[in-house]
Parts: sequence; structure tokens; C-alpha cells
Amino acid sequence: MNSTEQTAGREPKKDNDLFFTCSLIEFIARRTKNRRCDVVEKLGKARIARIYELADVYHSDNIDDVCEEFICEAEITEGDFDNVSECRYALPSCWDIGKVYKRLILGISRECGMDIPDALQEAYHSFVSGKIDDYNSSFYYDAPQNILNAYLYQEIE
Repeated sequence: MNSTEQTAGREPKKDNDLFFTCSLIEFIARRTKNRRCDVVEKLGKARIARIYELADVYHSDNIDDVCEEFICEAEITEGDFDNVSECRYALPSCWDIGKVYKRLILGISRECGMDIPDALQEAYHSFVSGKIDDYNSSFYYDAPQNILNAYLYQEIE
């Protein structure tokens, strides 16, 4: 591990920062009833890069306040996508879904040679994102490699 790959706990710090970034995207999407790809679009690449860069600071703040700050800043309006109320089973937390996206993004970055911001854009704009966001299916808790393979091969086995 080189000096830029600091660890915080069991994983590299930037992996944890990505986890927070994805969890915040999920939190905002649920609060505003928008698809995750629409939240990513409204936040924009520069704002997401800032969230990722300052995740350790934002993580120490109240998640509700951070969420509201970015909803206002990005002018994210109320949508009509409500996968939370449509969920018929145990609802995964924002942190659960953040972890799924984090693993997918790290896999895309590794397998496709992309930097994290580009891999994030790819993940949230892929057909896999819609599958993850269907809480009535079992896809979001499938093995991380299976989710990555679905993205890479553009099909679900």
C-alpha cells in the first residue's frame, strides 16, 4: 500500500468515501422520490467529485442536513419514483444499497480501467442500476461479482 492509500478500518479510505457518496445518493433519491440515475444527473460530476473528496467531513455531519444541503444546491425536485413504498419485503437501508453500488463501482473501475467518478457515472446509468433499485427482487443482495458480471456482460444470468 502506498502513502496515498490510507486506510480507515478494514478498507482503503477512498473506498469508504465512495461508500458514503453512494449512500448519500441513495438517501437523496429516497427523500426526493427520484431514480438514482436522475439524482446523479442533477448532482453533476463536479458536485459528486466534491462529495467523494470531502466524504470524511460530510460523514461527520447529520446525514439529513447533508442530504438537504445537496437537494437545495442541485435544485433536485420531487419525483414520482417511490421504490421504498412499493417494497413488499424488508427494506434495505441506504447504507446497504450504498455498499452494493460501492462494490459495483470499484469493480467497474478495476475491470474497465476507469477512474472512480467515471465508473460511478457508468454504474448509475446502466441497466444494472434499475435492477438494484427493485427492492422486490433479489438482485441487490446477489453476490457482488454477479452484479458486476451483469454490468460487464449486459445480462443477468
